Amino acid sequence: MDLLRSLPLGLYLEQPQTWLHKIDPRVKFAWLMSFLTSYVLANNYWRVLLVVILILATLFAKIPPRVWRQQMGWLLMLSFFVLAIAAISPDAMGVDYQPRLPANEQILTQPANSNNVVEEQASDKQKYSYVLFHKGPVRVTRRSLDLGVSLSSIIFTVIYSTNLYLLTTAPEEITSGIESLMQPLRRLKLPVTEITLTLTLSLRFIPLVLEEVQNLFRSVMTRAINWKKLGLKGAFKVWMTVAERLLDNLLLRAEQMANAMMVRGFTSPNEHRVQWHDLRLKTLDWFAIATLVLFWGIRLAVGTKV
Repeated sequence: MDLLRSLPLGLYLEQPQTWLHKIDPRVKFAWLMSFLTSYVLANNYWRVLLVVILILATLFAKIPPRVWRQQMGWLLMLSFFVLAIAAISPDAMGVDYQPRLPANEQILTQPANSNNVVEEQASDKQKYSYVLFHKGPVRVTRRSLDLGVSLSSIIFTVIYSTNLYLLTTAPEEITSGIESLMQPLRRLKLPVTEITLTLTLSLRFIPLVLEEVQNLFRSVMTRAINWKKLGLKGAFKVWMTVAERLLDNLLLRAEQMANAMMVRGFTSPNEHRVQWHDLRLKTLDWFAIATLVLFWGIRLAVGTKV
């Protein structure tokens, strides 16, 4: 089991350099926040469109399939299961209303001078059905299907948009971009540099956590433990020991990282500040900003839930 390849969460793809890598991190951060907020109060057509945009962006960026194929497949499978479960679940609309029309429809007569518009409206009402599918215990209604599409699309958008951002943006670029966007907060005497430094260390620590988990799983598998003889209580003790060892290893890694920073003279961010990148907006960045404005224009025009 290789978690660093099968589950590349939060890992940065250094090679090949795609056009997504070349966009300014501040612009990509604005795009990420747009994906994470535009689905609020949006209709399902817009939420499905967000999923399509993320998939097309991955394909057009020519990111190697080995990087995103398995993770996108698992996310699509998870979203499909959420859609299926929510669609067949009760929609909490089981209230019976008293019909406004009499039970005997033959007594309803249209006046002789009724126009075609009234007849077309009546036929449209007859075609409407709240229950879309009902066979045996399986019952799919308009509300349940709407809820399923909403939940599945939101899960895919939140997870994959964040992962795509981390995949195409180096941790140093992320922190530099966020620090640049947080410059106005310095007037409020907020520790902007300390916050960005903590974010950098957190992003750098994600691969170390995956590596430690992978090594511990391999150590357990190589010992050929007979889980049937251990029973539930014995298995629980083994995994508690593994979790304790994982915590010890992560604390040791954190201590080693702190010692390495102290040896290099990094005692305070204000005294030892590192300039990671020279952030400048280029032609591709301005094109991405213009596209972002168009994105929000379409969202406000046709994507709002009625």
